[in-house]
Amino acid sequence: MSKLAMADSRVHKLLLLCVFVILSSTVSISSASEEEKEYVLTLDHSNFSEIVSKHNFIVVEFYAPWCGHCKHLAPEYEKAASVLSTNEPAIALAKVDADAEANKELAGKYEVQGFPTIKILRNGGEKIQEYNGPREADGIVTYLKKQVGPASPEIKTKEDVERLIDDKKIFIVGIFPKFSGKEYENFMVLADKLRSDYDFGHTSNAKLIPHGDSSVTKPTLRLLKPFDELFVDTQNFEVESMEKFIDEASIPLVTLFDQSDDNQPFVSKYFNSPDSKAMLFLNYDHEKKKLFMSTYHEVAGLYKGKGLVFLMGNVQDSEHILEYFGLTKDQTPALVLQDNKGVKYVSQNVQADHIAPWLKDFTDGKLKPYIKSEPIPETNDEPVKVVVSKSLKDMIIFLINLLSIDLTIFYLGFTVLLEIYAPWCGHCQKLAPILDEVAVSFEKDPNIVIAKLDGTKNDIPGDTFDVKGFPAVYFRSSGGKLVEYDGNRTKEDLIEFIQKNRDAGSESTSESVKDEL
Repeated sequence: MSKLAMADSRVHKLLLLCVFVILSSTVSISSASEEEKEYVLTLDHSNFSEIVSKHNFIVVEFYAPWCGHCKHLAPEYEKAASVLSTNEPAIALAKVDADAEANKELAGKYEVQGFPTIKILRNGGEKIQEYNGPREADGIVTYLKKQVGPASPEIKTKEDVERLIDDKKIFIVGIFPKFSGKEYENFMVLADKLRSDYDFGHTSNAKLIPHGDSSVTKPTLRLLKPFDELFVDTQNFEVESMEKFIDEASIPLVTLFDQSDDNQPFVSKYFNSPDSKAMLFLNYDHEKKKLFMSTYHEVAGLYKGKGLVFLMGNVQDSEHILEYFGLTKDQTPALVLQDNKGVKYVSQNVQADHIAPWLKDFTDGKLKPYIKSEPIPETNDEPVKVVVSKSLKDMIIFLINLLSIDLTIFYLGFTVLLEIYAPWCGHCQKLAPILDEVAVSFEKDPNIVIAKLDGTKNDIPGDTFDVKGFPAVYFRSSGGKLVEYDGNRTKEDLIEFIQKNRDAGSESTSESVKDEL
């Protein structure tokens, strides 16, 4: 081979190598671009209305960057958005940083009170529904596909039954001789209204329905459920009456609190119920488990429809809820009752035959409320004073003993700034050193105290404090005026507010201040 031919060959190989590198880079860039593509739309106050108005159906997550549940949801939400982007029709998923100052008005409009909050917006945002589905990708996809279909599909065949009815979930079916008339119309209104909470279907052939009378001749609403009597019927088709019927029938006589995904919808419904709540926490390895369960079910039956709902939890699955009530495993079996005003009552190491009389004492108003509280600290010499539930109501005496303040001076000239916080809260952690600085700035003024209370370990009196999130900062002037502080949380702003308002309401007499406290 000539030198020229060899040179040409090397040049040819070099060109091929360059082409290969360029093609590889293109493929790599394309793949990276594909991987980095975000399917979840990012909305904020500036583009929210414009984008939502273009969609007949869009799902919006309101999140906070520091929220652990939001971080856990993020990759699942993104996976679901990717799958649903190819659905026919495509389903759009979006997110809003509801913790950003510029978006807080938007979050308020949509009544965001916790994170993450997910809303389904229909008809360009004119209709708003809660998202009550799963929080993992496959479940999100399945749930939302149902939401874009008809609110109540017709059940014509056994295959329809198998496809639509899950024997582990509540299913609501309307049985009609014909698909017309007031009953049918009201049923469809109900299905559209509650479609994000329940699965619906309708049929003219009652024989297809797995439970209940197959020979019904009148319009009938039948609720199928995986507990208790398995089905209940009503023939009252007033929309409000059907809603009440479903609400009452969809709570088990005794809700089971465990880690099963199948039970979570019932647990959620239980805790969202406006009724008073009885909760029995029992080690399922307990030698008298059967006796406890049968007794508890019997008692629950006696109170059915009387404003008291029942739950039973296995101790192994209930550590967090026990901690919430300030209880430990060695205090179980424990019977906890929380009335519809949030007041708690607790019976520790309860016996099965004590359940019925204890609940009767509750209904007769004979029980003493239970207050979860940390111990009163033995020493309290940090700039920001620690307050616990046991000392909150008696804050006057507590602080008098702590600071050796004369009683008369205290009533006439004492001012308190109280932070109610959670240890895991990012905003609380940011505020902590600022409160320290504020407390230090007032350390030579014996009439001003900066205090803090751990809202996760102490019960907060609902008749005094309306805590919807952490941190919650309350200010009590020397004159007895109590307000929630909603200003800027800088050292300078807090000091200015305290100085300006420390004497608010000082025209009140010392006796009236005593009465208020």
